[in-house]
Formats: sequence, structure tokens, C-alpha cells
Amino acid sequence: MQTVIEDPRLVPIRAKVEAGERLSFEDGVALYGTSDLLAVGYLANLVRERLHGNVTYFNVNRHINPTDVCVASCRLCAFGKRARDPKAYTMSLEEVWQRAGEGWSEAVTEFHIVGGLHPELTLDWYCEMLRGLKQRFPKVHLKALTMVEIAYLARRTKISARETLERLRDAGMDSLPGGGAEIFDERVRRIICDHKIDGAEWIETARAAHQLGLRSNCTMLYGHIENDRDRVDHLVRLRALQDETHGFVTFIPLAFHPDNTPLQHIPGTTGFADIKNIAVARLMLDNIPHIKAYWVMMTPRIAQIALRFGADDIDGTIVEERIYHDAGATTAQGLRRAELLQLIRKAGREPVERDTLYRPVERTETAFTVLA
Repeated sequence: MQTVIEDPRLVPIRAKVEAGERLSFEDGVALYGTSDLLAVGYLANLVRERLHGNVTYFNVNRHINPTDVCVASCRLCAFGKRARDPKAYTMSLEEVWQRAGEGWSEAVTEFHIVGGLHPELTLDWYCEMLRGLKQRFPKVHLKALTMVEIAYLARRTKISARETLERLRDAGMDSLPGGGAEIFDERVRRIICDHKIDGAEWIETARAAHQLGLRSNCTMLYGHIENDRDRVDHLVRLRALQDETHGFVTFIPLAFHPDNTPLQHIPGTTGFADIKNIAVARLMLDNIPHIKAYWVMMTPRIAQIALRFGADDIDGTIVEERIYHDAGATTAQGLRRAELLQLIRKAGREPVERDTLYRPVERTETAFTVLA
């Protein structure tokens, strides 16, 4: 059923979407600028169903954050701590392997591994961590380390990002999660994350990973000091790299959680903004296959709605998430598989369990088989 387009700026956009044509930068600005969320959602759902029909993907995964010690002092972050902070933690290799095992069953298909920029943990340490996980859990896909972590390890080791990625890949890293992108605009980055690599280096690190055959996700942090044009610029840069490498699997818009950060005076995002960012991403990123509604950040209920506004993935069971809960997230730290199935079905969608690369998974209660 078609919907009425009330905002005249959306009329030519609708024609492009229906014809399968790429949207321009200014189209993206118009999408962010309109208050006609139902029309934007209608267009995003057209694209979503053109690509994925009624299917919604999820996986059985486990988050592991080896350390919250971080040399950066990003104003957007409530997770990272200085090494001398009495509340800081750093797992030993044995603790990482043990923590992975605590949340593991033979149904788990993925470990999602990210942490702080630790001043003492070496590239060799991370390689040993990956090798140990592969030895103990050979069937589990290791989605590990953001582009920011890769670049940091490269600088400390005095080798290129490509060489760093090669060593991690050879140790067992299967793909990268895509965090740390935040917003690429340099004005914004100087304020919210001036200790991180810049947007160009994030893109270059992702390019190197893709050239080595490593797939990755990509992200955008919204709801802080960025404006509409900053967000569109970010999306267009990701789209351009995807044209070149075809290495991005999923895009995840991440809502900024201001609690316990130096930017806590900024109000949190609204459900309206969360849904709009999903929809605009689906319309602008015509070459990235999947858009994820990350339920940890936007709540399971908003993620459910997002499945009708462009999202085709709701993430996974997770088990324990620290980064956004340190910033005040009030969602559960994990959901059971049955709860994810119910969320998807109640939204009128068909749940399909996947592995990290979106191959369907056939499972029993205790084990899984990836369907080629």
C-alpha cells in the first residue's frame, strides 16, 4: 500500500527510489530535514523488502571486552578508563578464554571482541588471544577489533595497518566489527574524539582490511553535536568505499548515550531520531546489504519498529555488553534466542538465524550447522 507524500522535497526522492536510482548528497539532507517520518519509512521499507523480503536476521553471539583501559580521552565515551583508575580492568589471556567459555555453547556462532586502547597490551598479545580462542572454539567466528584499535596497534608496533591486519588474520581474526567511525567530519571529531584516528585513516584501515579479504561492518554515531550534513557526508563516504571494495556487510547506526560522559548535558536521542537514522541509512547506502537495528542501544521495542523502517537485522543474543551500559543504557545485557524470535515475529517478520557473514544457520538447542 502506498503512502501520501506530504513534503514536496520527497517527491523526486520517491521517484528515484521506485526506479532504483542512487540518491544524492542533497537527497540525504532532505531526508534528514523532513518531519514526514512515515513517508521516509515507507520508502526505506520499499528498499528493505526489495532486498530481503520479509526476512529479519539475528545471530547467537557473545560480546567480549578484554579491557576498558584506554589512552584516548574521548568526550563521547563512558567506557574507557586510565590505567590508574581503581575501577579499570584488564583481563589476562586466561581470563579472556575463560570469559568466552562462560557464555559459550555449541550454538554460539560469533565472538564480538572490542576494548580500549591499552598502553601495554601488544599486537603479540592480541594475536595470542585470537589463537587461543580459535584453539578452544574452532567453529566460532572471531569478529574482533575496530579500525581504531588496528591503527593504534600498528603505530605501537611501528608497522603498517595492513601488516597488522595480516598478523591478526593469520592468528584467527575472521572479520572486523566496524566501530570507532563515529562521525567522519573533522570539526566534529576534534570535539568528541580528538585522540582517535581521523575519518580518512578509518576509511584507509577499512580499505586495507577489505583488500586482504576481511569483511567488516561499519557504523555511525549520531545524536551528539553533528548536524544533518555531517551525517550525510559520513554515509556518502562509506558508500564510496563500498563501491570500491564491496567489503562492508552491515551498517549499524549507533545512538549516542550521554550519561557518564563529558557530554552528558546533551539530551539522549528520541525514538523518532532512532527510526529516522535507520530509514535514511537504508535509502542512502544502496550498496551495503544489511542495516542493523542494534537493540542494546535503541531498546528492543524501537528495534522492532525499525524492522518496518529499513532494518533487516536485529543483532544477536550478546550475553554481556559493557560499552553502552557504562554510558547509561538501561536495556538488558543479553536476550535469549527465544526472546529475539518473539520480537521479530511480533513485528510481522520472518526470523532467520545467520552467521556473521549472513549464511543461514540450522540449529538444534545445543549446536549449529552453517548452510552453504
